[in-house]
Amino acid sequence: MGNNFVYPVLGLAGETGEVAEKIKKILRDKDGVVSDEDREEIKKELGDVLWYLSRLSAEMGLSLEDVAQSNIEKLFSRLERGKIQGEGDNR
Repeated sequence: MGNNFVYPVLGLAGETGEVAEKIKKILRDKDGVVSDEDREEIKKELGDVLWYLSRLSAEMGLSLEDVAQSNIEKLFSRLERGKIQGEGDNR
């Protein structure tokens, strides 16, 4: 594995920042009220996030399905052990 993961990591960081920026402006300028236009713009940015996430997953040899399933299992395990609150992946 070379450095093929760098571009999707940077793209993912940039696009998630764009989503956060749109939400920030909705909170700041519109009292948190999301218009249909806002929703469409956020949908476009989330599509970009999804694209970079899928590219990064592929570069790591992972399918999005495997990533999602692993996360669900992790969250259910935390719930069963009463460890939803707190910090860190290995709680």
